[in-house]
Amino acid sequence: MSEQYIAELENCLGYLFKKKELLIEALTHRSFSHENPAKTGVYNERLEFLGDSVLGFVMVEYLFLSKNQFTESVMAKTKSYLVKESVLSEIASSISLGKYLRLGKGEEATGGRTKSSLLADAVEAVLGAVYLDGGYKKAKELILRLFKEKIDTILSSGEFYDFKTELQEKTQLLFNTIPEYRMIKQEGVEHKKIFTVEVDIAGKKFGIGYGKSKKEAETIAAKEALQRLAV
Repeated sequence: MSEQYIAELENCLGYLFKKKELLIEALTHRSFSHENPAKTGVYNERLEFLGDSVLGFVMVEYLFLSKNQFTESVMAKTKSYLVKESVLSEIASSISLGKYLRLGKGEEATGGRTKSSLLADAVEAVLGAVYLDGGYKKAKELILRLFKEKIDTILSSGEFYDFKTELQEKTQLLFNTIPEYRMIKQEGVEHKKIFTVEVDIAGKKFGIGYGKSKKEAETIAAKEALQRLAV
């Protein structure tokens, strides 16, 4: 990996590594290591494991110390949402991380630089590398710089909230049963359909939802049912 590439990525991260080999390890996929054993004997899975733990702790600490005093349930759901593969891969794309990955020929040929799983793993590995190189404070600064806008957006929008799971837990507790979702109708042409879904609990209608997908309609129906149950 050229010094130019390392400098470019450090600039994107806003962090200058003292030990460049840690960053290189974080960017090295197992496929590259296996195809080039003479060049490197390490790859990023250990750093990924470490980075996952550091990321989770920083997220929980940030939420816990928030003036909003979030409940344990909200903190758990928010953390779970933020460390999903899809969110991590978005963060990776925002700093063009795929460009810098060291991949084997097979992974390269099958579009490894844009694979969500590889990008998500690489983000965690880079965070682990920063933690080892600069300590917790530097790792926390980087995580909040990369994730804070997404954290705040998710919290304000409620996007993290899993209404269907919440409804199932509540109906099992209150009625010893689970919700049943029924498709009422589909309207519109292909690719522009509107789905209507009803949710029944113990044989009674508790909510109805409309959405561009069956999943979206079910989520909205579950949200309405939860509101009714709260009354």
